[in-house]
Amino acid sequence: MVTPPTTTAVEELIEAWSDPAKVRGFLSTHKFPLVHGSLVTFVWLGHADGVSLRHWVYGLESSTTLTRAPNTDIWHLTLEIPSNSRVEYKFELHRGGHNEWIEDPLNPARARDPFGANSVLQGEGYVIPEWTNPDAVTRRGTLEPLIVDSKALGNRRFGHLYLPARFRRSRQYPLLVVHDGDDYIRYANMVTVLDNLIHRLEIPDLIVAFTGSPDRLREYADNEAHARFVTEEMLPQIASRFPLVDQPQGRCLMGASFGAVAAFSTACRYPSVWGRLLLQSGSFAFTDIGRRNRRGPLFDRVVEFVNAYRAEPKAISQRVFISCGVYESLIYENRSLAPLLDATGMQVRFVEARDGHNWQNWRDRLREGLSWLFPGPLLFVYE
Repeated sequence: MVTPPTTTAVEELIEAWSDPAKVRGFLSTHKFPLVHGSLVTFVWLGHADGVSLRHWVYGLESSTTLTRAPNTDIWHLTLEIPSNSRVEYKFELHRGGHNEWIEDPLNPARARDPFGANSVLQGEGYVIPEWTNPDAVTRRGTLEPLIVDSKALGNRRFGHLYLPARFRRSRQYPLLVVHDGDDYIRYANMVTVLDNLIHRLEIPDLIVAFTGSPDRLREYADNEAHARFVTEEMLPQIASRFPLVDQPQGRCLMGASFGAVAAFSTACRYPSVWGRLLLQSGSFAFTDIGRRNRRGPLFDRVVEFVNAYRAEPKAISQRVFISCGVYESLIYENRSLAPLLDATGMQVRFVEARDGHNWQNWRDRLREGLSWLFPGPLLFVYE
């Protein structure tokens, strides 16, 4: 039996433990976690009563114990995780009856979200897409404030409006409306992605409305007032200020998680207005028997909405791009939705990734989703 290379590396570290210089040399020449094919070894160094791996891979035990090498402070755990995977994780330290979650000090890769940061395992074959990073030759678009006084919601809403670098009032532009817009900007590098894809002619020049909600779990769960705000208030206001393509194929709604529900339900309430949908890891919970759902009362309105659509599916848009991570608990719901939409006659593309329910997963799918919904002059010839 051949010893896995990750195991050999840990044995090398254990043998070097008594010599600090050798330990420092080992740490400087290895990338953590240790990855070889589908085998991944997590390593933590330090004194503790116990160390556990906490990850967000649905289907695996959410907490797995690391083993301490005898006579050392080396804790390690080897798992089989498919190549091309991207997994966010933390270590849970057990000391003196107290538990603490920390990021991996040996791994500089981080993913940030509204709740903080996680360490990132980049499996063999996974690379951060280069088009998500700033490019010195790319012309940059501009962001300006978006303020809408909403009668439907009973208050003033704030967001951002993206104008492409080559914006001219003599042209007409498709409109993309992004739910949880500030989070897409902060955690999914979306402005940089737009700049790069437009500059490279992979998508056309777009006007993008980044919108949000102070009460997203309520407003995004098939809320009539929210749909009215987006379609009857925000859309006309933007159209009065900027030259938009006045056809359904020039209007797109997008969002992730509950934001995807908001995009889909708004299109259902206003069929044929929004000719493009980009739905990422949608929280499309439903029940096959009864109304009680396993996700709790926050999903009750969503379940009611999705159950009703599943009972009477209909075409409400022209093109729908759906993406979801195979490590998400929502993968079943998204896999179920895609063929249902396709059967109505809408053009549907469904994409899975070895990733979880997080912003970098959604970031990594933007190029494929946007360029399929809005192919630029470089790609349109292949459509």
